[in-house]
Amino acid sequence: MLDQNTPPPSYPGIQAAQDQPYYISQQIPHTPAPNLVQTVLSQSRNFSSSRSKKGFYGRSGGSAIIVTLLVLAVGFGDIGMFTNLHFPAVRYGPSLLNFAKKEQITDTCPASKVNCDGKKDCSQGSDESVCVQLGNANELQVKTSKTGSFLPVCAVGWSKSIGDQTCKQLGFKESFENGVVPTSLSLVQSVNNGQFTNTIQGSVVSSQQCPDQKVVSLRCSDCGKPPTDTKIIGGAMAAKGQWPWQASLHFRRSHICGGTLVAPDFILTAAHCFPQDIPGILELSNWRVFVGLVSQLNLPNPYYLKQIILHENYNTRTKDNDIALLKLETSISNIHPICLPVTGQTFPTGMQCWTTGFGLTLEGDSSSSPTLMEVAVNLIDKSTCNAAAAYGGAITGNMQCAGVLAGGKDSCQGDSGGPLVCKADDRRWYLTGVTSWGIGCGRKNLPGVYTDVERFLPWIHSKMQIARP
Repeated sequence: MLDQNTPPPSYPGIQAAQDQPYYISQQIPHTPAPNLVQTVLSQSRNFSSSRSKKGFYGRSGGSAIIVTLLVLAVGFGDIGMFTNLHFPAVRYGPSLLNFAKKEQITDTCPASKVNCDGKKDCSQGSDESVCVQLGNANELQVKTSKTGSFLPVCAVGWSKSIGDQTCKQLGFKESFENGVVPTSLSLVQSVNNGQFTNTIQGSVVSSQQCPDQKVVSLRCSDCGKPPTDTKIIGGAMAAKGQWPWQASLHFRRSHICGGTLVAPDFILTAAHCFPQDIPGILELSNWRVFVGLVSQLNLPNPYYLKQIILHENYNTRTKDNDIALLKLETSISNIHPICLPVTGQTFPTGMQCWTTGFGLTLEGDSSSSPTLMEVAVNLIDKSTCNAAAAYGGAITGNMQCAGVLAGGKDSCQGDSGGPLVCKADDRRWYLTGVTSWGIGCGRKNLPGVYTDVERFLPWIHSKMQIARP
């Protein structure tokens, strides 16, 4: 976290540790790798620039963005455990290296497949995994093979048990709230005689009649509500409980990236946190996940990974599709996850949102903060961020920018994969971005770049649905 208007914070009681690695040296009990098939999807193999402590994109011809080789030994060399191991600085992806192509697990579909008919045709169920979404006011919307478009579901005949089954299709374990909202549409979906099959799309029929014009609203988790909601100041240390969904991803006992709890057993993070040139990076037993922490010096009990799911189309050169989903072995019952946005949900340009992490407090620092840092940043219009004076066209439709154009406030190395969150009118916090990349830290006209979570809702929910047993 970087706020150049605020001096680096002091940490009472841990000053003696400031010149030492902040990683915990305690022994973590070894748990054998689970006997599970790991889903690893192949990626583009031409690496490009990823943020490092000293490296950044250069410019040529005014607006052109030139890719620069960026490799850095972070954490591993410093802690004396892996002196020969190099890891890309977080908030940037891997550098220009070649590595062996991993085996790709494909989803095979017959030529006769029918999408959203309630019957699984493809081996991984992809034909039935993108048929449900939530819209404004959490309005449930279902697409069937007959309608071919998303329509709201009439509240008549709806029940909590149907809500539970529908939330499972979105990757959650059950529903939290089943309500109603008004609709002005003349065409809706109706539960077929109150009967529910194995999917909601196979259990509804289109109808032009819905008594009182009331349709289903559905919330699948009690999300985005921290136990404390006090006023916070940018660039400061975060209060315990302020950002309970914050996760710290440790690879071989070292904090590597941030992440965000989006469901009791799923963490959302960045794909570039898993550079496949690092030996063992995709071995589940090498990872520990800590959630709800505010200090790397006082770690809670770890959680273990069941599956690492990288976006199939993550581009290591452009950093497009920089998103990954982690399935935990066990659910977290005592921490509220962040809310995922609903389809079409946006936050206005200029809105103040927050980013958190264990990153550097100043560009060029050799070590990250041992304490969770928070900083307020403003959402920046994509065209402004893509201007010649800024990123010169490097911002894709799957990215968004946040920071302060004058410089000073930014996420920085160590914050990769961590959350960019905004508070909506319902007083819940929503995950709008995943920290991805940038040039330097807090530089003028070069704000932080985040993966736009709303753009990936179909991918997130489909992967959660497939990964859930």
